[in-house]
Amino acid sequence: MFFKSLETSSIYVPEKIETKNLPNFISRDLFSEKEISSNEIFQGSDYYILNIWASWCAPCKKEHPQLMQLSKNPSIKMIGLNYKDNPKKAKKFLNDLGNPFLVNLVDKSGIISIEFGGYGIPETFLINKNKKIIKTFIGYLTDESIIQINQIVK
Repeated sequence: MFFKSLETSSIYVPEKIETKNLPNFISRDLFSEKEISSNEIFQGSDYYILNIWASWCAPCKKEHPQLMQLSKNPSIKMIGLNYKDNPKKAKKFLNDLGNPFLVNLVDKSGIISIEFGGYGIPETFLINKNKKIIKTFIGYLTDESIIQINQIVK
């Protein structure tokens, strides 16, 4: 029985949900601290990237150049969701490395991330103009991830 249990993974990985509806939420902007709703954010673009990140997350720092690269694509509106972070450290992170996000939201409790289906950071969601999550990237973005995103948003 012991050896049988060794073959079974105890790591939970939720099913990747493609074309999931975008959850409605209200958050605060990291810099202005103004309250903002998802309906205000997700309008006026064909595609959105929502990236869950934190200043204390080493893989988030590793993927930051890819986010900066994506931010140059005019077809994509970049949204950051700062996860359970110290606001001063989060602002310093973006000031030091560059801010790829048009909007940067605060997820102090982690509830918004959970509503998206996130279970770790970094995690990135590609969302279309119909407010559907069409692709999820678990872990840090790679050059291959950028190629996949650019093929979708052509």
